[in-house]
Amino acid sequence: MEAGISILYDGWERSVNDDRPPPARILEAGPIVETIRALQARIQQRFPDSSLGRTCTGLLDISEHTVERLASIARPILGLRIAAAGLVILLALGTLGPVMVFPLPTEALTLLEFVQVIEPGLNALVLIGVAIFFLITLERRIKRKRVLEAIHELRSIAHIIDMHQLTKDPHRFVGGGGATASSPKADLTPFLLARYLDYCSEMLSLTGKIAAIYVQDFDDSVVLSAVNEVESLTTGLSRKIWQKLMILHSDPAFEAEGAKAPRP
Repeated sequence: MEAGISILYDGWERSVNDDRPPPARILEAGPIVETIRALQARIQQRFPDSSLGRTCTGLLDISEHTVERLASIARPILGLRIAAAGLVILLALGTLGPVMVFPLPTEALTLLEFVQVIEPGLNALVLIGVAIFFLITLERRIKRKRVLEAIHELRSIAHIIDMHQLTKDPHRFVGGGGATASSPKADLTPFLLARYLDYCSEMLSLTGKIAAIYVQDFDDSVVLSAVNEVESLTTGLSRKIWQKLMILHSDPAFEAEGAKAPRP
């Protein structure tokens, strides 16, 4: 096949020369963005002008920027590579130049003289090696910083989502118990509360999926550790939500109301 020909896989265009695994085995940013966009529409329809909807809009904005960030991370920083290569060449010439210019001694050196000559050279080689390593890894460290900033953003929005479900207490419907003057306002029915919690759980899951995209094409142990922390965070927060949902599902009023209501 000719280069540049593309195929459609589940609605997403891919080059036939793309040697990456097929979409069934990797996370694609495009479908995740569309899933978040659909979720944002569902929240808006069920809870118009709610703070949860605005938070989902923020998550959608982050996911759309993720596509741009992934492209930026995959793209080589050519200026930096050229500058690093030039500096490495200069360091090599600065090291080998004096050796090639100055004549070597013709007389045999004593052990002490040999140590005095070789020690500065070894120190210089170590320093040059460290400098070359710094220049070679500079691009990776710059990209790592960008990814960690994005993951920190995802960590923050996960905590914001958790704040939304924090005061949604199912025990008001199950088991009774009176509210106090300082209790949060209970303006949701059992079914609507369950939908609200479901949406929070979905948002947390999608937050973890966005984080996981960053380590597919950027093999870095620091980034992998940060992504694992976000996934553990979202999983733990979702577990709290599902505990509330289990309580709600035990309420007969929830089953009666849920049988009559649509589930967007």
